[in-house]
Amino acid sequence: MVLEGSMLGALSYIVQPMFDDVFIAGDRAALGWVAAAIAGIFIVRAISAFVHRVLMQGAGIRILTMMQRDLVQHLMTLDNRFFQLNPPGTLIERVRGDTLQVQAIWQTVLSALGRDIVSVIALLYVALSVDVVWTLIAIAAMPLLLGPILSLQRYVRRRSRTAREAAARLSTRLDEIFHGIATIKLNTSEIREQTRFTDTARGFLVQEMKARVGRAGIPVMTDLVAAAGFAGVLIYGGNQIIDGDKTVGEFMSFFTAMGLLFEPVRRIANVTGAWQTVRASLERVQALFTEEATIVSPEQPEMITGSPAESDITFEDVVLKYGSEPALDGVSFVAKAGETTALVGSSGAGKSTIFNALTRLTDATDGKVLVGNTDVTKMALPDLRALFSVVTQDAPMFDESLRDNIVLNTNVEDPSKIADAVTAASLGELVERLKDGLDTAAGPRGSALSGGQRQRVAIARALVRDAPILLLDEATSALDAESEKRVQAALDQLAKGRTTLVIAHRLSTIRAADKIIVMDAGKVVDQGTHDELLAKGGLYARLHALQFSED
Repeated sequence: MVLEGSMLGALSYIVQPMFDDVFIAGDRAALGWVAAAIAGIFIVRAISAFVHRVLMQGAGIRILTMMQRDLVQHLMTLDNRFFQLNPPGTLIERVRGDTLQVQAIWQTVLSALGRDIVSVIALLYVALSVDVVWTLIAIAAMPLLLGPILSLQRYVRRRSRTAREAAARLSTRLDEIFHGIATIKLNTSEIREQTRFTDTARGFLVQEMKARVGRAGIPVMTDLVAAAGFAGVLIYGGNQIIDGDKTVGEFMSFFTAMGLLFEPVRRIANVTGAWQTVRASLERVQALFTEEATIVSPEQPEMITGSPAESDITFEDVVLKYGSEPALDGVSFVAKAGETTALVGSSGAGKSTIFNALTRLTDATDGKVLVGNTDVTKMALPDLRALFSVVTQDAPMFDESLRDNIVLNTNVEDPSKIADAVTAASLGELVERLKDGLDTAAGPRGSALSGGQRQRVAIARALVRDAPILLLDEATSALDAESEKRVQAALDQLAKGRTTLVIAHRLSTIRAADKIIVMDAGKVVDQGTHDELLAKGGLYARLHALQFSED
């Protein structure tokens, strides 16, 4: 960059002998070395420009990739609450859009500092060497730019920040449209969504244009100063040339230096606007990095004493609040090791929150959650979560092969173990029908599979994971009667010797559970076996009567 920037000074310097010695004096001997010097200047400038751009682009892309990597790594440490408050589209825009804006610091800001400042210094040196007074006349109005440029910088930063927020809303709208496309089509709300997207896009356009207009206004001021400066020098210097006090070559060298000077000055002025855009994005990225996880591993984690498969799960007066409302209100129960414990109750009773507290997706506000005699908050998060195999009713999938979705992070490579899990989860017939078998892509969020197929893949995943504790949240809810029977048998086999917690809405699936815990409004209102709870005639008996009367 230093080489590239200094070549402009060399070019303006060589203009004087080109005019005075070659064009006016007619010195043929000078013609050769002047031509060689000019050619050399352009060759050096071309090579240095190429090398500096390649280096800066490479540095920019590497830094961009590292920043995105670190940001995603940090975001994945944050609590579920953070992701409930920040929609996926907004986070995607901050990880992708804001970091792309930051890349401009390499492409624009540092290039200006490394190349254009050197150009300005070299060109000013040539101009001053020709005539100090001419130089002062040319740049006399520059101090007048300071106030307006500072005002425009503040304006650009405000508008850039607003534009980035509008871009995040635009990404969120797109995310909702693409993930909810089936709902949109079934409710014939395409026009409504198109209108909402158009309004959001228009809001982004307005804010982005205001930011760009502000950025464009900064270099314009430089041109106004250049106009006044050139006019003043032409009037003052022109008279000196007419009087014979200055040569044409001196004037042309000065004129070239000043003409070339205002281009890097314009770029430097433009950098101030670009920097405000970068700064707005940097502040947004920094805000994400300063978010801190509240659910973390302790500095000195404890291990479960004894085998996890032989350890009870205990809730002791657990209170867990979302905001001011308690999702769990003094919950106490024991899930015996090696037994199946079912959680039943109406929607919102707190059943899923039990799972979240046990796995520390959410921490209890008060009370204790124990595995064996160890408080889950005193265990390292990876060690704690390695204890669980989870099958939920939404059966989340990734846009990868069926094999990858089944194996996930278990590093299981034994084909026989994967095949056994596929068979036990009633996936065998599906895999045989598929051309690529287990290498078939599941599609975005498992869109290439039916709901029942996704659930069977999730069950196969739990079978491969082979953890000592099973968490089943309506694990067979999306299966037909025949598949449910086969999968339930596989789960019953898997549950042997393991601690199993089951969330069930269909009471027929948990009649054989060793214990049933009945929940209502975040509290445990009853517990016992199926027969004991029916005999008591409480909430469980009412739910049972209601469900089977509907059947």
